[in-house]
Amino acid sequence: MDRKELLKQVINLKPADRFVIIEGILESLDKPDLTIDEIWIEESEKRLGAYRNGELEGIPYENIFSDIK
Repeated sequence: MDRKELLKQVINLKPADRFVIIEGILESLDKPDLTIDEIWIEESEKRLGAYRNGELEGIPYENIFSDIK
């Protein structure tokens, strides 16, 4: 069965059944990537270390969100 035929069949389902399919598809796309998580953990630890050693300055909260009103 090709994608177009599959789509036709799904569209003909009851709304509740289509919702279950949509939820399943979205869930399958939203799985965490452990490699990316590990990279960000390492990077955040480097930044925290640099901040604590005085090699990196922080930015005040007020400056970060000053444009948002």
